Amino acid sequence: MKAGELEALQEIVDRSHRIVFFGGAGVSTASGIPDFRSAEGLYAEEEDGLSPEMILSKSFFYLQPERFFDYYRKHLLYPDAKPNAAHRKLFELEQADRLRGIVTQNVDGLHKAAGNIRVYELHGNVHENYCMDCNASYPMETVLYSEGIPRCRDCGGVIKPNVTLYGEPLEKYVCIGAVREITNADTLIVAGTSLAVEPAASFIGHFRGKHLAVLNRAPIPGEEQAELVIRGDVAEIMDRITVR
Repeated sequence: MKAGELEALQEIVDRSHRIVFFGGAGVSTASGIPDFRSAEGLYAEEEDGLSPEMILSKSFFYLQPERFFDYYRKHLLYPDAKPNAAHRKLFELEQADRLRGIVTQNVDGLHKAAGNIRVYELHGNVHENYCMDCNASYPMETVLYSEGIPRCRDCGGVIKPNVTLYGEPLEKYVCIGAVREITNADTLIVAGTSLAVEPAASFIGHFRGKHLAVLNRAPIPGEEQAELVIRGDVAEIMDRITVR
C-alpha cells in the first residue's frame, strides 16, 4: 500500500452516504477460504482431467451427481470459516447507514454471518439447500456430513445446494436488486475479484456515482476508470478504515 492511499480511501468513505461494496473471493481469503483464480486458487488445478468449471456445472451435476458432491464437499464447504475484518467493517458501515448494499460473488454466507442485511448473493449460498422434489430446506451440515448423493429424509429426493452452477442463470430478483443499488450508489468499492465471470462482472458498468475505488491484489478490467486503486489484502485494507 502506497503512502496516502489509505487516507484517500478514508476521505472517500467519509464523504459518502450510499456506498455499495462489490466483492469476490479475495474478500474471504483471510477467513481461510481459498480464492479461485490466483496461482494457488481452486481453478489452478484440474481433477482427473476435469476443470473446476466442468465439475461445478449444471450438466455435470445431473450426469455425475456423486462425483459432483465429492468435489463440492471438498472444495466449497468450510464450516469453520468465520467473518474477517472486511466483513466486520462492512457491518459497521451498514449500522452507520453509510453502506447501502453488498453485492457478492461469494457463496460462503460470511457477509450475513457478520450481521449484514443488505446482501445480494449473486451466486447463492452454501448454507441454503433444498430437496429437488418436495422443496424441503436443509442446512449446509446435511450436505457436508452425508455420503454420496444427499437425500431428503422426507421423500428421498436429491438435496441441491442453492448455488449457481455454470450453465445456470443468476436469480432474477437478486440481480435486479444488485443493479438497483449499484446504479443509485454514490461510491462503489470493488474488492477481491478478478471480474472474470459474467454476467456478474458487467454489473459495475451500471455505476454512475462519484467515487470508484478498487481494492485488489492484481489488476482487473476497467480499473483505469477508478479514482483510487489500492493493491493488497482486502481484510487488511478494510480493517484500517474508521467508521465515523
